[in-house]
Order: sequence, then C-alpha cells, then structure tokens
Amino acid sequence: MADSTFDIVSKVDPMEVDNALNQAHKEVAQRYDFKNVGASIAMSGEKVLMKANTEERVKAILEVFEAKLIKRGISLRSLDAGEPFASGKEYRIETSMKAGIDQENAKKIGKIIRDEGPKGVKSQIQGDELRVSSKSRDDLQAVMALLKGKDLDVALQFVNFR
Repeated sequence: MADSTFDIVSKVDPMEVDNALNQAHKEVAQRYDFKNVGASIAMSGEKVLMKANTEERVKAILEVFEAKLIKRGISLRSLDAGEPFASGKEYRIETSMKAGIDQENAKKIGKIIRDEGPKGVKSQIQGDELRVSSKSRDDLQAVMALLKGKDLDVALQFVNFR
C-alpha cells in the first residue's frame, strides 16, 4: 500500500486581499474621524500603503485593514506590517502579504513533526512548502491537529490530502 501524503503551505488568496483592501478603502473614505487628515489606503505594487497626517491615524487605518482581513478569513500571520514612519508631513505604514514557508520555519515545523508527531511520519521540504507522508492517514490527521495547536509564525494550510 502506498504512503498517504499531504502538503503544508502558506498561501493567501490575492482576490480576498483585494476585497479586504477595497472594503477598508471605503470605510476610510466614509468615516468621520478620517476626514481632513489625509487618510488613505492603496495598493502600491506588491505592498499596501497607508497614509495619514498623524501616527495614531495611520495605526487606526491599519486596524481597519486588519479587521477586514479577519472578516475575509485571512490570518493576520500572513500580514507583514511595518512600523509607522514619517515621510514629509505625513506618516506611512507599508505592509505586505507573506506567501510560502521560508527555510527557517520549514525546519522548525519538520523538527516539531519529528519530535512530537507519531513515529512513522516523515516530512520533507520542497521549495516553499512541506510534504508530510505516512502509512496511516490517522497519523497524518494527528500531525495536522498537532500543528494547528502550535503557535507558529506563519499561517498554515493543509492541501493535497491523499
């Protein structure tokens, strides 16, 4: 009998991010506390750029965007938000969406699977994802439950369960 496998990935649906960005843009344009403070949120290449005339206002825009991401089912672990920085007379925050599992986190996840997972489970790094294999599907489900319970730096999804 062949091994059962699944892949651990960290991906974000770009359309959901775009929808969350559009909803945040509408809210920033309509809210009274963002009037006449130069508040804006927009996509700038691969990054989301937020601007306002005070540091508190730009942080409030970030909170609105985070709330919209949560409503769309996107984990905030996928959001890489920078610190507010002054640019002329306005403050800005640049954020980007993390995609893929970097080598350091992949090794950390592999170590967790080796140390705490069931005995017959193997993991291997394949680019920006991990392939987990085992003879038993129950062991694979135990690994999924184990990783969901861990507090990792990346948002994990489990795909290609075979």
